[in-house]
Amino acid sequence: MTNARATGTATAPPPAATSRTTTEQHHRKETIMSNITIFGAGNIGSAVAGIAVKAGASVQVIDRNPDKAAAAADGVAGAKFGEAVTGDIVVLALPFPAYEETLAAYAGQFAGKTIVDVSNPIDFTTFDLALPEGAKSAAEWLAGKLPQSKVVKGFNTTFAATLATGVNDGAPTVVQLASDDDAAKKSVAAFIEAAGLKTVDAGPLPASQ
Repeated sequence: MTNARATGTATAPPPAATSRTTTEQHHRKETIMSNITIFGAGNIGSAVAGIAVKAGASVQVIDRNPDKAAAAADGVAGAKFGEAVTGDIVVLALPFPAYEETLAAYAGQFAGKTIVDVSNPIDFTTFDLALPEGAKSAAEWLAGKLPQSKVVKGFNTTFAATLATGVNDGAPTVVQLASDDDAAKKSVAAFIEAAGLKTVDAGPLPASQ
């Protein structure tokens, strides 16, 4: 998903170190310059879109209300409205009950992509988990529905306001990430950290319960 500045006279690193650093920076740039699609034009979706744009990614916003999606894209400089999924990383910034409808319409377009589950599947009248029978967590349920995708759990333990500002109590906002696919988890962490936020590796998907 901070830069330090030193003063004084710098000593050039040896050629091998310079080459390694250049290679790492080039790889990091390629990772960050991803295409990211955000489903949901609410507070969380708009905040994540802002993070992705700040990280240098190409950002698309999709919502079942096209006017709302277009307005959200207009509100985030550099984001755009679209209907067909263009992102390599897809963030589902939606309430869990909206997942079934979204999968019915887009599951075929999610194949081969990294899907970020942002939901907290809670019945707020009882504060019990509101999951389909037999499901252990929203992320594991989603992974079962999308066997050709890589699912990452993230953004569900932070408020939209601290995501949007990137600051929480004077320190960079921390985003916890869980996934069974380390490469997918790192790709999500890369754009979050490029925007100045911090990430924590929370482990595999079962840790997202």
